[in-house]
Amino acid sequence: MDLQFLGTSSGVPTKARNVSATAVIEASGKGWYLVDCGEGTQHQLLRTPLSMRDLRAIFITHVHGDHCYGLPGLLASAGMSGRSEPLELVMPLALHDWVRQTLAVSQTYLPFALHLHAVETLTHWRSGQVEVSTRELSHRVPSYAFVFAELNPEPRLDIDKLQADGIPRGPLWGELAHGQAVEHGGRRIEAREYLRPSRPARRIIVCGDNDSPQLLADVAKGADVLVHEATYTEAVLARSQSSFGHSTAAAVARFAEAAGVPNLVLTHFSARYQDNPQRSPSISDVREEAMAHYSGQLTLARDLQRYHLDREGVLVPV
Repeated sequence: MDLQFLGTSSGVPTKARNVSATAVIEASGKGWYLVDCGEGTQHQLLRTPLSMRDLRAIFITHVHGDHCYGLPGLLASAGMSGRSEPLELVMPLALHDWVRQTLAVSQTYLPFALHLHAVETLTHWRSGQVEVSTRELSHRVPSYAFVFAELNPEPRLDIDKLQADGIPRGPLWGELAHGQAVEHGGRRIEAREYLRPSRPARRIIVCGDNDSPQLLADVAKGADVLVHEATYTEAVLARSQSSFGHSTAAAVARFAEAAGVPNLVLTHFSARYQDNPQRSPSISDVREEAMAHYSGQLTLARDLQRYHLDREGVLVPV
């Protein structure tokens, strides 16, 4: 799986960083999932190869505007770009009527169906490629993390089972390898019965705003990647008047180290952090604080950068 960040700023955009949006991309490189949709997300998508026609689902972590204000515009543009397949939306129940009303009063008529799910009551959601579960976090409003787990990654034919069941080598094997059901011996044979994963399934956790990383303790065990907000450093938090509901780089790093997460991605940085290390406070302060507490692969997400989880389980920029 890949990650591509469409927005890594918190609260308000900056010249270098848009507000929250993250694409989780299937191992095939085609189908993808959007976590959060801050204002301007559709503009960011224009600068990537991601297609709205290949979008499988949208997941919104919480109701704050920097995580959802881009949703109506993105849906309208998806319709005008020719999307016709239904689209799944997993988001707080409070946003359901907001989306419907916004589309209605703007006379936006989508050529595809919206299937809305309330994140508060959803335990698992799945497509053909991934299963997504939720974890409630701690913020000023209810906020959630989404855990993406691959299903049957890079499937290959189970040759021993095929031979044991007397299915002859040839065209039937080819169709099964491509996920197609076949007829043999008077019965229908489903491809899933003979496809086995060729490598361990990957798990990626993408979080909404959260001031208590320890709430992820059980789901973080065995996860390959944790994407978590690091809105502040501890020095800024100490003098901030609006820090409630967010984490520091140090807090997240300490948690990831204790949980044994091999890849930690920090995002959702306060707009006060400058890209120029000569300015203060600097985004370099966030990196240095996290590195003091975490020994794994640390990434500070950058807008539009795509990252690939390689076969060795290391997250690398591509």
